[in-house]
Amino acid sequence: MRDLKHAVLKLFLENRRESGKYYYTVPSPASYPYQWFWDSCFHAIILSHFSPHDAKNEIFSLLSKQFDNGLIPHMIYWKKGKVINVNWGKDGTSSITQPPMIAYAVRQIFQTDGDLSFVRTVYPSLYHFYRYLLTERDPHEKHLVGIMNPDESGEDNSPRFDDPLNLPPTNTLKENTKRRFQLVDQNIDCKFDAPFCMRNFFWVKDVPFNAIMVKNMQVLAELAEKLGNNDDALYFTQKSKEISSAMRKHQLSHGLFWSVYGKRYQKIKVKTWAIFAPLFAGILTKEEAKELVKKHLLNKKEFWTDYPVPTVSRKEPSFDPKGFWRGPAWIATNWFIYKGLLNYGFVEEAKRIKESSLALIEKSGFREHFNPLTGEGEGAKNFTWGGLVIDMD
Repeated sequence: MRDLKHAVLKLFLENRRESGKYYYTVPSPASYPYQWFWDSCFHAIILSHFSPHDAKNEIFSLLSKQFDNGLIPHMIYWKKGKVINVNWGKDGTSSITQPPMIAYAVRQIFQTDGDLSFVRTVYPSLYHFYRYLLTERDPHEKHLVGIMNPDESGEDNSPRFDDPLNLPPTNTLKENTKRRFQLVDQNIDCKFDAPFCMRNFFWVKDVPFNAIMVKNMQVLAELAEKLGNNDDALYFTQKSKEISSAMRKHQLSHGLFWSVYGKRYQKIKVKTWAIFAPLFAGILTKEEAKELVKKHLLNKKEFWTDYPVPTVSRKEPSFDPKGFWRGPAWIATNWFIYKGLLNYGFVEEAKRIKESSLALIEKSGFREHFNPLTGEGEGAKNFTWGGLVIDMD
Protein backbone atom coordinates (compact mmCIF):
# COMPACT_ATOMS: atom_id res chain seq x y z
CA MET A 1 0.00 0.00 0.00
CA ARG A 2 2.93 2.35 0.67
CA ASP A 3 4.16 1.93 -2.90
CA LEU A 4 0.65 2.54 -4.18
CA LYS A 5 0.29 5.75 -2.18
CA HIS A 6 3.63 6.92 -3.54
CA ALA A 7 2.44 6.22 -7.10
CA VAL A 8 -0.84 8.08 -6.49
CA LEU A 9 0.97 11.10 -5.06
CA LYS A 10 3.38 11.12 -8.00
CA LEU A 11 0.44 11.03 -10.43
CA PHE A 12 -1.31 13.91 -8.68
CA LEU A 13 1.82 16.06 -8.62
CA GLU A 14 2.27 15.46 -12.35
CA ASN A 15 -1.38 16.34 -13.05
CA ARG A 16 -1.41 19.50 -10.92
CA ARG A 17 -1.91 22.78 -12.72
CA GLU A 18 -1.82 26.45 -11.73
CA SER A 19 -3.84 29.41 -12.99
CA GLY A 20 -3.15 32.65 -11.20
CA LYS A 21 -3.82 32.03 -7.52
CA TYR A 22 -5.69 28.79 -8.16
CA TYR A 23 -4.39 25.22 -8.14
CA TYR A 24 -6.29 22.26 -9.52
CA THR A 25 -5.75 18.75 -10.85
CA VAL A 26 -6.49 17.60 -14.39
CA PRO A 27 -7.92 14.06 -14.73
CA SER A 28 -5.54 13.19 -17.58
CA PRO A 29 -3.06 15.63 -19.18
CA ALA A 30 -3.47 14.33 -22.73
CA SER A 31 -7.18 13.47 -22.75
CA TYR A 32 -8.77 15.71 -20.08
CA PRO A 33 -6.55 18.79 -19.65
CA TYR A 34 -9.14 20.92 -17.81
CA GLN A 35 -10.93 20.90 -14.48
CA TRP A 36 -14.10 18.85 -13.97
CA PHE A 37 -16.54 19.16 -11.08
CA TRP A 38 -16.97 15.69 -9.67
CA ASP A 39 -13.41 14.79 -10.65
CA SER A 40 -12.21 17.62 -8.42
CA CYS A 41 -14.39 16.33 -5.61
CA PHE A 42 -12.70 12.93 -6.01
CA HIS A 43 -9.34 14.70 -6.19
CA ALA A 44 -10.02 16.50 -2.91
CA ILE A 45 -10.98 13.21 -1.24
CA ILE A 46 -7.76 11.61 -2.45
CA LEU A 47 -5.59 14.61 -1.62
CA SER A 48 -6.98 14.70 1.92
CA HIS A 49 -4.87 11.58 2.53
CA PHE A 50 -1.70 13.52 1.65
CA SER A 51 -2.25 17.25 2.12
CA PRO A 52 -5.43 18.92 3.40
CA HIS A 53 -3.98 22.18 2.09
CA ASP A 54 -3.87 20.87 -1.48
CA ALA A 55 -7.33 19.34 -1.09
CA LYS A 56 -8.69 22.73 -0.06
CA ASN A 57 -7.06 24.37 -3.08
CA GLU A 58 -8.91 21.89 -5.29
CA ILE A 59 -12.21 23.04 -3.75
CA PHE A 60 -11.35 26.75 -3.88
CA SER A 61 -10.51 26.60 -7.59
CA LEU A 62 -13.75 24.76 -8.29
CA LEU A 63 -15.88 27.28 -6.39
CA SER A 64 -14.18 30.26 -8.03
CA LYS A 65 -16.36 29.82 -11.12
CA GLN A 66 -19.68 29.28 -9.36
CA PHE A 67 -22.58 31.00 -11.14
CA ASP A 68 -24.70 33.72 -9.52
CA ASN A 69 -27.64 31.29 -9.36
CA GLY A 70 -25.55 28.79 -7.39
CA LEU A 71 -24.70 26.29 -10.13
CA ILE A 72 -21.15 24.94 -10.11
CA PRO A 73 -20.16 24.21 -13.73
CA HIS A 74 -19.03 20.72 -14.63
CA MET A 75 -16.07 22.05 -16.64
CA ILE A 76 -13.63 24.91 -16.15
CA TYR A 77 -11.34 25.40 -19.11
CA TRP A 78 -8.91 27.82 -17.42
CA LYS A 79 -6.84 27.79 -20.61
CA LYS A 80 -8.82 26.42 -23.53
CA GLY A 81 -7.11 24.07 -25.96
CA LYS A 82 -8.01 21.86 -28.89
CA VAL A 83 -9.06 18.88 -26.79
CA ILE A 84 -12.79 18.79 -25.88
CA ASN A 85 -13.26 22.30 -27.22
CA VAL A 86 -17.03 22.46 -26.67
CA ASN A 87 -19.07 25.66 -26.69
CA TRP A 88 -21.40 25.54 -23.70
CA GLY A 89 -22.74 29.03 -24.28
CA LYS A 90 -20.47 30.63 -21.66
CA ASP A 91 -16.89 31.82 -21.82
CA GLY A 92 -14.43 29.70 -19.87
CA THR A 93 -16.81 27.14 -18.37
CA SER A 94 -19.68 24.85 -19.21
CA SER A 95 -23.25 25.72 -18.26
CA ILE A 96 -24.25 22.40 -16.71
CA THR A 97 -23.17 20.61 -13.54
CA GLN A 98 -22.29 17.09 -12.35
CA PRO A 99 -23.18 14.76 -9.43
CA PRO A 100 -23.12 16.89 -6.25
CA MET A 101 -20.20 15.34 -4.36
CA ILE A 102 -18.72 18.57 -3.03
CA ALA A 103 -20.21 18.55 0.49
CA TYR A 104 -18.86 15.04 1.00
CA ALA A 105 -15.41 16.17 -0.16
CA VAL A 106 -15.46 19.19 2.16
CA ARG A 107 -16.42 17.02 5.12
CA GLN A 108 -13.61 14.59 4.38
CA ILE A 109 -11.09 17.43 4.39
CA PHE A 110 -12.55 18.72 7.68
CA GLN A 111 -12.33 15.26 9.23
CA THR A 112 -8.64 15.22 8.31
CA ASP A 113 -7.52 18.47 9.93
CA GLY A 114 -10.51 19.81 11.91
CA ASP A 115 -10.23 23.24 10.25
CA LEU A 116 -13.66 24.72 10.91
CA SER A 117 -12.64 28.04 9.34
CA PHE A 118 -12.34 26.25 6.00
CA VAL A 119 -15.86 24.88 6.36
CA ARG A 120 -17.12 28.34 7.31
CA THR A 121 -15.45 29.87 4.24
CA VAL A 122 -16.95 27.47 1.69
CA TYR A 123 -20.31 26.89 3.39
CA PRO A 124 -22.16 29.78 1.66
CA SER A 125 -21.13 28.39 -1.74
CA LEU A 126 -22.29 24.91 -0.78
CA TYR A 127 -25.57 26.27 0.53
CA HIS A 128 -26.35 28.10 -2.71
CA PHE A 129 -25.32 25.18 -4.92
CA TYR A 130 -27.56 22.67 -3.18
CA ARG A 131 -30.39 25.20 -2.97
CA TYR A 132 -30.08 25.65 -6.73
CA LEU A 133 -30.49 21.89 -7.23
CA LEU A 134 -33.42 21.71 -4.84
CA THR A 135 -35.31 24.51 -6.58
CA GLU A 136 -34.31 24.94 -10.23
CA ARG A 137 -33.94 21.20 -10.81
CA ASP A 138 -37.18 20.33 -9.04
CA PRO A 139 -39.56 23.02 -10.36
CA HIS A 140 -42.72 21.09 -9.41
CA GLU A 141 -41.50 20.24 -5.90
CA LYS A 142 -41.75 16.47 -6.40
CA HIS A 143 -38.49 16.02 -4.45
CA LEU A 144 -36.44 14.48 -7.24
CA VAL A 145 -33.55 16.43 -8.78
CA GLY A 146 -33.55 16.48 -12.58
CA ILE A 147 -30.65 16.62 -15.01
CA MET A 148 -30.95 18.34 -18.38
CA ASN A 149 -28.06 16.64 -20.15
CA PRO A 150 -26.59 13.11 -19.88
CA ASP A 151 -23.19 14.66 -19.15
CA GLU A 152 -24.57 15.96 -15.86
CA SER A 153 -24.71 12.35 -14.66
CA GLY A 154 -20.95 12.08 -15.14
CA GLU A 155 -21.65 9.05 -17.35
CA ASP A 156 -21.93 10.74 -20.72
CA ASN A 157 -23.14 7.94 -23.00
CA SER A 158 -24.53 5.46 -20.47
CA PRO A 159 -27.32 3.31 -21.94
CA ARG A 160 -29.56 4.74 -19.18
CA PHE A 161 -29.99 7.74 -21.46
CA ASP A 162 -30.65 5.99 -24.77
CA ASP A 163 -34.45 6.17 -24.49
CA PRO A 164 -34.61 9.86 -23.47
CA LEU A 165 -32.26 10.61 -26.40
CA ASN A 166 -34.28 8.42 -28.79
CA LEU A 167 -31.28 6.18 -29.46
CA PRO A 168 -31.20 2.38 -29.88
CA PRO A 169 -29.35 0.31 -27.24
CA THR A 170 -26.52 -0.53 -29.66
CA ASN A 171 -25.63 3.00 -30.78
CA THR A 172 -22.02 3.98 -31.44
CA LEU A 173 -20.04 6.57 -29.48
CA LYS A 174 -20.08 8.79 -32.57
CA GLU A 175 -23.86 8.58 -32.87
CA ASN A 176 -24.32 9.18 -29.16
CA THR A 177 -21.95 12.15 -29.11
CA LYS A 178 -23.72 13.72 -32.09
CA ARG A 179 -27.08 13.48 -30.34
CA ARG A 180 -25.72 14.88 -27.08
CA PHE A 181 -24.15 17.82 -28.92
CA GLN A 182 -27.50 18.49 -30.54
CA LEU A 183 -28.91 18.67 -27.03
CA VAL A 184 -26.18 21.17 -26.06
CA ASP A 185 -27.29 23.37 -28.96
CA GLN A 186 -30.89 23.11 -27.72
CA ASN A 187 -29.74 24.01 -24.21
CA ILE A 188 -27.95 27.06 -25.58
CA ASP A 189 -31.12 28.10 -27.41
CA CYS A 190 -33.13 27.86 -24.18
CA LYS A 191 -30.34 29.70 -22.35
CA PHE A 192 -29.82 26.75 -19.98
CA ASP A 193 -33.00 27.72 -18.17
CA ALA A 194 -33.26 24.41 -16.32
CA PRO A 195 -37.05 24.08 -15.86
CA PHE A 196 -37.74 25.09 -19.47
CA CYS A 197 -34.90 23.05 -21.00
CA MET A 198 -35.81 19.94 -19.03
CA ARG A 199 -39.49 20.15 -19.88
CA ASN A 200 -38.83 20.54 -23.60
CA PHE A 201 -35.68 18.57 -24.40
CA PHE A 202 -34.31 16.21 -21.74
CA TRP A 203 -35.64 15.60 -18.24
CA VAL A 204 -34.17 12.65 -16.37
CA LYS A 205 -34.31 12.01 -12.66
CA ASP A 206 -31.21 9.84 -12.42
CA VAL A 207 -30.75 7.32 -9.60
CA PRO A 208 -27.03 7.94 -8.85
CA PHE A 209 -27.43 11.72 -9.02
CA ASN A 210 -30.29 11.65 -6.52
CA ALA A 211 -28.65 9.06 -4.28
CA ILE A 212 -25.53 11.22 -4.16
CA MET A 213 -27.79 14.19 -3.40
CA VAL A 214 -29.36 12.32 -0.47
CA LYS A 215 -25.96 11.49 1.01
CA ASN A 216 -24.64 15.01 0.50
CA MET A 217 -27.74 16.57 2.08
CA GLN A 218 -27.00 14.46 5.16
CA VAL A 219 -23.38 15.60 5.11
CA LEU A 220 -24.29 19.25 4.54
CA ALA A 221 -26.62 19.07 7.54
CA GLU A 222 -23.67 17.83 9.62
CA LEU A 223 -21.51 20.70 8.42
CA ALA A 224 -24.28 23.24 9.11
CA GLU A 225 -24.61 21.89 12.65
CA LYS A 226 -20.85 22.19 13.17
CA LEU A 227 -21.17 25.88 12.27
CA GLY A 228 -24.13 26.39 14.57
CA ASN A 229 -26.56 26.81 11.67
CA ASN A 230 -29.19 24.58 13.24
CA ASP A 231 -32.07 25.73 11.03
CA ASP A 232 -30.04 24.86 7.95
CA ALA A 233 -29.19 21.48 9.47
CA LEU A 234 -32.87 20.70 9.98
CA TYR A 235 -33.71 21.92 6.48
CA PHE A 236 -31.12 19.79 4.68
CA THR A 237 -31.94 16.76 6.82
CA GLN A 238 -35.58 17.11 5.83
CA LYS A 239 -34.69 17.49 2.15
CA SER A 240 -32.56 14.36 2.32
CA LYS A 241 -35.54 12.43 3.69
CA GLU A 242 -37.89 13.89 1.06
CA ILE A 243 -35.63 12.90 -1.85
CA SER A 244 -35.16 9.43 -0.39
CA SER A 245 -38.93 9.00 -0.06
CA ALA A 246 -39.51 10.31 -3.59
CA MET A 247 -36.98 7.85 -4.96
CA ARG A 248 -38.87 5.01 -3.30
CA LYS A 249 -42.17 6.31 -4.63
CA HIS A 250 -41.18 7.00 -8.25
CA GLN A 251 -38.10 4.88 -8.96
CA LEU A 252 -38.39 1.66 -6.96
CA SER A 253 -39.85 -1.39 -8.68
CA HIS A 254 -39.44 -5.01 -7.54
CA GLY A 255 -36.42 -4.22 -5.40
CA LEU A 256 -34.53 -2.12 -7.95
CA PHE A 257 -34.30 1.64 -8.38
CA TRP A 258 -34.61 2.85 -11.98
CA SER A 259 -33.89 6.30 -13.38
CA VAL A 260 -37.03 7.94 -14.74
CA TYR A 261 -37.72 10.57 -17.37
CA GLY A 262 -40.39 13.00 -18.46
CA LYS A 263 -43.44 14.32 -16.65
CA ARG A 264 -44.86 10.85 -16.11
CA TYR A 265 -41.75 9.40 -14.48
CA GLN A 266 -41.31 6.70 -17.09
CA LYS A 267 -38.86 4.12 -15.79
CA ILE A 268 -35.70 3.45 -17.77
CA LYS A 269 -35.28 -0.25 -17.14
CA VAL A 270 -31.70 -0.63 -18.25
CA LYS A 271 -29.62 -2.45 -15.66
CA THR A 272 -26.46 -0.46 -14.97
CA TRP A 273 -24.32 0.02 -11.85
CA ALA A 274 -26.92 2.67 -10.92
CA ILE A 275 -29.00 -0.01 -9.17
CA PHE A 276 -26.28 -0.11 -6.48
CA ALA A 277 -26.03 3.67 -5.97
CA PRO A 278 -28.80 3.77 -3.28
CA LEU A 279 -26.49 1.69 -1.07
CA PHE A 280 -24.16 4.71 -0.88
CA ALA A 281 -26.94 6.84 0.62
CA GLY A 282 -28.46 4.19 2.88
CA ILE A 283 -31.81 4.33 1.09
CA LEU A 284 -32.43 0.58 1.02
CA THR A 285 -33.65 -1.56 3.90
CA LYS A 286 -31.27 -4.27 5.11
CA GLU A 287 -33.38 -6.94 3.44
CA GLU A 288 -33.51 -5.00 0.16
CA ALA A 289 -29.74 -4.53 0.25
CA LYS A 290 -29.18 -8.22 0.96
CA GLU A 291 -31.37 -9.22 -1.98
CA LEU A 292 -29.68 -6.68 -4.28
CA VAL A 293 -26.19 -7.90 -3.47
CA LYS A 294 -27.04 -11.58 -3.67
CA LYS A 295 -29.23 -11.49 -6.77
CA HIS A 296 -27.41 -8.89 -8.87
CA LEU A 297 -23.96 -7.81 -7.63
CA LEU A 298 -22.67 -11.34 -7.03
CA ASN A 299 -24.42 -12.72 -10.10
CA LYS A 300 -21.72 -13.81 -12.58
CA LYS A 301 -24.18 -13.41 -15.45
CA GLU A 302 -24.75 -9.76 -14.52
CA PHE A 303 -22.14 -7.84 -12.53
CA TRP A 304 -19.71 -10.28 -10.89
CA THR A 305 -17.15 -10.49 -13.69
CA ASP A 306 -13.50 -11.48 -13.39
CA TYR A 307 -12.77 -7.81 -12.66
CA PRO A 308 -15.92 -6.30 -11.16
CA VAL A 309 -17.91 -4.12 -11.32
CA PRO A 310 -18.95 -3.48 -14.95
CA THR A 311 -21.02 -0.34 -15.38
CA VAL A 312 -23.63 -2.29 -17.37
CA SER A 313 -25.02 -5.76 -16.72
CA ARG A 314 -23.68 -8.45 -19.04
CA LYS A 315 -27.30 -9.35 -19.80
CA GLU A 316 -28.04 -5.97 -21.36
CA PRO A 317 -27.93 -5.73 -25.19
CA SER A 318 -25.96 -2.51 -24.76
CA PHE A 319 -23.16 -4.24 -22.79
CA ASP A 320 -19.77 -3.64 -24.35
CA PRO A 321 -16.67 -4.31 -22.19
CA LYS A 322 -14.76 -1.67 -24.20
CA GLY A 323 -17.67 0.73 -24.76
CA PHE A 324 -16.85 3.72 -22.53
CA TRP A 325 -19.76 3.94 -20.02
CA ARG A 326 -21.47 0.96 -21.63
CA GLY A 327 -19.72 -1.88 -19.80
CA PRO A 328 -16.17 -1.20 -18.53
CA ALA A 329 -15.29 -1.05 -14.85
CA TRP A 330 -14.43 2.39 -13.45
CA ILE A 331 -12.65 2.92 -10.14
CA ALA A 332 -15.03 5.74 -9.13
CA THR A 333 -18.16 3.61 -9.48
CA ASN A 334 -16.35 0.81 -7.65
CA TRP A 335 -15.65 3.34 -4.88
CA PHE A 336 -19.36 4.21 -4.57
CA ILE A 337 -20.30 0.54 -4.44
CA TYR A 338 -17.54 -0.18 -1.94
CA LYS A 339 -18.75 2.57 0.41
CA GLY A 340 -22.35 1.42 -0.03
CA LEU A 341 -21.53 -2.17 0.83
CA LEU A 342 -19.82 -1.07 4.05
CA ASN A 343 -22.95 0.90 4.99
CA TYR A 344 -24.82 -2.40 5.18
CA GLY A 345 -22.13 -4.53 6.73
CA PHE A 346 -21.08 -6.38 3.57
CA VAL A 347 -17.45 -6.27 4.63
CA GLU A 348 -16.25 -9.29 2.68
CA GLU A 349 -17.93 -8.17 -0.54
CA ALA A 350 -16.49 -4.67 -0.12
CA LYS A 351 -13.05 -6.16 0.39
CA ARG A 352 -13.38 -8.06 -2.89
CA ILE A 353 -14.30 -4.83 -4.71
CA LYS A 354 -11.20 -3.19 -3.25
CA GLU A 355 -9.00 -6.14 -4.21
CA SER A 356 -10.37 -6.11 -7.75
CA SER A 357 -9.75 -2.35 -8.05
CA LEU A 358 -6.17 -2.80 -6.85
CA ALA A 359 -5.68 -5.69 -9.28
CA LEU A 360 -6.87 -3.54 -12.18
CA ILE A 361 -4.35 -0.81 -11.37
CA GLU A 362 -1.56 -3.32 -10.80
CA LYS A 363 -2.30 -4.98 -14.14
CA SER A 364 -2.99 -1.93 -16.32
CA GLY A 365 -1.91 1.19 -14.43
CA PHE A 366 -3.90 4.38 -13.87
CA ARG A 367 -6.30 4.10 -16.79
CA GLU A 368 -9.66 5.76 -17.29
CA HIS A 369 -11.60 2.50 -17.30
CA PHE A 370 -10.97 -1.22 -17.58
CA ASN A 371 -12.29 -4.23 -19.44
CA PRO A 372 -14.20 -6.11 -16.70
CA LEU A 373 -13.56 -9.44 -18.41
CA THR A 374 -9.80 -9.17 -18.97
CA GLY A 375 -8.63 -6.30 -16.75
CA GLU A 376 -7.04 -4.51 -19.70
CA GLY A 377 -6.88 -0.73 -19.35
CA GLU A 378 -8.88 1.42 -21.76
CA GLY A 379 -9.34 5.12 -22.45
CA ALA A 380 -7.20 7.91 -21.02
CA LYS A 381 -3.82 7.24 -19.42
CA ASN A 382 -2.48 8.74 -16.19
CA PHE A 383 -6.09 9.05 -15.04
CA THR A 384 -6.62 10.29 -11.49
CA TRP A 385 -9.71 8.31 -10.47
CA GLY A 386 -7.51 5.32 -9.74
CA GLY A 387 -6.32 7.20 -6.67
CA LEU A 388 -9.66 6.48 -5.00
CA VAL A 389 -8.35 3.03 -4.08
CA ILE A 390 -6.44 4.62 -1.21
CA ASP A 391 -9.78 5.81 0.18
CA MET A 392 -11.10 2.24 0.25
CA ASP A 393 -10.30 1.49 3.87
